Amino acid sequence: MPNNYDAAAWFYDGLSQIVFGKALIKAQVFLIKNIKPEASVLIVGGGTGWILEEIAQIEPAGLKITYIEISGRMINLSKNRNHQQNDVCFIHAGIEDCEITQQFDVVLTPFLFDNFLEKRIQAVYQQLHAYLKPGGTWLICDFQVQQNYKSLWQKILLQTMYLFFGWLCKVETNKLIKMDKYFLQNHYTLLEDKTFYKGFVISQVYQKQTNF
Repeated sequence: MPNNYDAAAWFYDGLSQIVFGKALIKAQVFLIKNIKPEASVLIVGGGTGWILEEIAQIEPAGLKITYIEISGRMINLSKNRNHQQNDVCFIHAGIEDCEITQQFDVVLTPFLFDNFLEKRIQAVYQQLHAYLKPGGTWLICDFQVQQNYKSLWQKILLQTMYLFFGWLCKVETNKLIKMDKYFLQNHYTLLEDKTFYKGFVISQVYQKQTNF
């Protein structure tokens, strides 16, 4: 099964901190302050689930969270997290295999789209776009390679990551697709953004328009 991080679940968080320090954590924590009380939240690709504990520190009760993760080992780790009084529904599946009838106030996709070929990105993006309520908030963070003479190290690090996780976790792509165009095409408003790790990681807060 492609893009499944079962083999990396036991060391993923530790490895990310060795390579990136706290940057990947900070990038996601930056986003979750946009989750409002009583919100319905869809998290896709949440990994080991530490983000649930961070969300609970901001909103310890009243949230209805749907947590989708393709890795069974990641899901098991996530279920052991302290999400306090928030209602969390865990779904062990790839997002493409999910059929969800409800819409959400918030969609959170942490480091999701960097795993996909562009054809799959198009399908998953449209699926998640349909799940988000008009006026809702899409929280996204991912890697980016800046277009300047100082970005060679970013390209090397990105390709090293693709080689390693392509071999270990069957990540299907070795190319990073910029997501901005999808939000632009669907008339989202960029409310806020911030970069981390010398610009290699970017977090963005988008709002879905109500009249499209």
